[in-house]
Amino acid sequence: MLMPPVIKGMSVFGVRGRKANEVSLLLEEYEAIRLLDHQMLNQEQAAVVMNVSRPTLTRIYEEARQKVASAFVEGRDIVIKGGHVTFDQNWYKCNTCKANFNFHEEDDPNCPVCESTDVSSLNEYFKKA
Repeated sequence: MLMPPVIKGMSVFGVRGRKANEVSLLLEEYEAIRLLDHQMLNQEQAAVVMNVSRPTLTRIYEEARQKVASAFVEGRDIVIKGGHVTFDQNWYKCNTCKANFNFHEEDDPNCPVCESTDVSSLNEYFKKA
């Protein structure tokens, strides 16, 4: 995976008690949907990008579609995290201005937009199951 998702999930409105019944979408499931449905790659191309076999990609994609369909039909929130992925760089989110950015150095990063030091690692957030 090149970079973490721009969102941590999706929330529905108008449904009571949905928080206790969240759908967890793994990062590799999110990536399969992103590559196949958003970037319009074919399965062979997406499998190469994800460094998996085509049958493995198909299985991941089918599981992702089932989870998203379940969330839509049953009015459940979708939370994206966990799974087996590697990010291309260290990605952060500024807790002050909400900007996402990457940082190459090992020092504590400052937000390039507002220069805040109140930042969170997106790599660590999304890898947690």
